[in-house]
Amino acid sequence: MPRSGFKLFRPEALGSSVVFASPHSGREYAWSFMRRSVLSDLLIRSSEDAFVDLLIDRAPEFGAPLLAATVPRAFVDLNRSVEELDPALIEGVRRNGHNPRIASGLGVIPRVVANGRAIYRGKMSRLEANKRLNDFWHPYHAQLSSILNEAHQVFGHAILVDVHSMPREALDGFNRGNQTRPDVVLGDRFGASASGIIVDQIEAAFTAAGFTVARNTPFAGAYITQTYGRPSRSQHAVQIEIDRSIYMNEASMTPNSAFETVKSSLNGVLKEIADIGRERIVPLAAE
Repeated sequence: MPRSGFKLFRPEALGSSVVFASPHSGREYAWSFMRRSVLSDLLIRSSEDAFVDLLIDRAPEFGAPLLAATVPRAFVDLNRSVEELDPALIEGVRRNGHNPRIASGLGVIPRVVANGRAIYRGKMSRLEANKRLNDFWHPYHAQLSSILNEAHQVFGHAILVDVHSMPREALDGFNRGNQTRPDVVLGDRFGASASGIIVDQIEAAFTAAGFTVARNTPFAGAYITQTYGRPSRSQHAVQIEIDRSIYMNEASMTPNSAFETVKSSLNGVLKEIADIGRERIVPLAAE
């Protein structure tokens, strides 16, 4: 497992203020980690946003960098605060108020994967937890901050598009009433992390490509969107969740027969999103 835990794919020439990122599609499972886990090679991957990095790997062709995690989410969650340490997993950590993510085992060092399946027997040392954060969490966020700052310097603004995938069961609530089940959920923390104009344009790009889109339900954006979305400073962050079932078999963790079709449709969306960031100034929506 490389110490950095990510790969950065740069365009030949920076042509957009948009930065694409995939923090949960890492699939380099170290032997030392798997030896400690009680889960099978398949179950350990159940929290992984599988193949998202491959779905969006043409982003640099459209002038935008792509930051893709290689470290697995089950090992360290790059979309959590470095402070979200789980006392039920890490020795010497004190409980500090109620954090529902930590309580459910989904802190920055996860205790469980999807459906609450425990990763380990027993606890790990604080030293081991800190090493994971120093080796993987901090370098990823240092790199993300750097490329966003670069975009801001060149274009006067930056737009982070943080791409994830969601299990189909997460959308079961849309079966009630007359709601249309979405293929994609855009999260802008209910307007707090990005200009409404930008989010409207991103939604229009997905809709034009044939995707059904919802906003902020059931996912409004987590740590990355909250931390990097600063519209008042001309830095915007939008989380994108793609229904896994449209491009992969969730049980076998393999691409399905529609994978290439979905990827082809997404290529057009990536280009449209990159085009949003080609101008030097992106106007803010009225708050």
